[in-house]
Amino acid sequence: MTELILGPFNRVEGDLEVRLTIAEGRVQSARVSSPLYRGFEEILTGKAPGDALVIAPRICGICSVSQSHAAAAALRRLGGLEPPANGRLATCLISACENLADHLTHFYLFFMPDFARPQYRDRAWFDQAERRFRPITGTAMEAVLPARAELMHLMGLMAGRWPHTLSLQPGGSTRPLTAAELLRLLTLLRTFRGFLERHTFGDRLESVSGLDGLEALGRWREGRAGDLARFLDVAEDLGLAGLGRANDHFLSFGAYRSPDGHLFPSGVWDGVPHALDSRLITEDPSHAWMAGDTRAPAQGLTRPAPDRPGAYTWCKAPRYGGGVMETGALARQMVAGHPLIRDLVARSGGSVLARVLSRLLELAIVVPEMERWAQALRPGEPWCRTWQHKAPLPEEGSGAGLVEAARGALGHWLTLRQGRIAAYQIIAPTTWNFSPRDQEGTPGALEQALVGVAVAEDEDTPVAVQHVVRSFDPCMVCTVH
Repeated sequence: MTELILGPFNRVEGDLEVRLTIAEGRVQSARVSSPLYRGFEEILTGKAPGDALVIAPRICGICSVSQSHAAAAALRRLGGLEPPANGRLATCLISACENLADHLTHFYLFFMPDFARPQYRDRAWFDQAERRFRPITGTAMEAVLPARAELMHLMGLMAGRWPHTLSLQPGGSTRPLTAAELLRLLTLLRTFRGFLERHTFGDRLESVSGLDGLEALGRWREGRAGDLARFLDVAEDLGLAGLGRANDHFLSFGAYRSPDGHLFPSGVWDGVPHALDSRLITEDPSHAWMAGDTRAPAQGLTRPAPDRPGAYTWCKAPRYGGGVMETGALARQMVAGHPLIRDLVARSGGSVLARVLSRLLELAIVVPEMERWAQALRPGEPWCRTWQHKAPLPEEGSGAGLVEAARGALGHWLTLRQGRIAAYQIIAPTTWNFSPRDQEGTPGALEQALVGVAVAEDEDTPVAVQHVVRSFDPCMVCTVH
């Protein structure tokens, strides 16, 4: 057996180290380390509750809206506020804008450039992939970067700025739109739809989101010229449907709660669907440089213990009912029951292909919903309620904000004592996916997904390992917050 240490990873947000044990050309075991401690949970302790809306988004510059959304949801749960319809729709639109920009960035800037590497020069698809997806100078960038910039103008209209907007509040959104601004919003969404239909899919979004199984995907793919079809060619040739499978247990907190309910419901999938019971969530620090024992997040601790025996990461191990869960776009679509993703996972399990395809599918599903949410906005009607509409924020109590970021389930657990934050705990999506072993020795989702991956003798940074890691789209700064 040999040992290989990989890190830092390029095209990954934050610090990441992966330690592999290799035998007979394959990964036998993996340990995933988040080596940078940041301590936002301790920074929040003792602060006024409203400070969470300012401090928590600073955890990350990529998914700051998701952190803001979760903090606002925790305070809303604590105080019992209910946003007006405009406030809920605005929250959906702002969250979707950040999440879809993340999906787009992941596909074109983080994931697909791997297939423009010289290792693949002998593949039939290489010349086209190298020309289209090579970093910085690939032809895709000519349209992708302006399309992403145009989409992010939506954030300027609805949230005032990005990152670290302050417009999302427990009672809704503090940035109402005028009728003229609403027209601009709809124009931005039509422009982004046009980019996706021309370049990413080569078809209408509704046709892509309506694909009901692998046979339908195969028929749709024939003769298609978009970037999804190009990815499917690569995935078929490299066997990405058989790469990077964890335990096929998925968790979602539910995404995009409009006045009509969640677009993607909350739940758990372990072969069959289950309703989500947040009381089953625990954090196990047994292999983290953290003091304490296994606890529910509301009673959790963030106390560094850098000399803890057996520890190898700053990331605690979240568990649901004691089990490992994967979260993200794949989990959302498994819980929501999308027939294409259910069919793919039933045949080959959660994989690199399944994760990337789920993100692209969400682009096709969510943009039409954003158009509907925008059309349902009513300028002149309320957008935000304050505590005075109901009662003052209580001096004592607790609340949890459970939302879906681009990368998956994000939870904030808040406790107030004498009007101040007495405890604050966060479990980010990459904390779930990149968790270490628990007290039973069970590896986290990525650690499981890396087992069995092929490693050639001359590879010091195995490309297949990088495909698996990047298929989860890790955000390490959120992991250790």
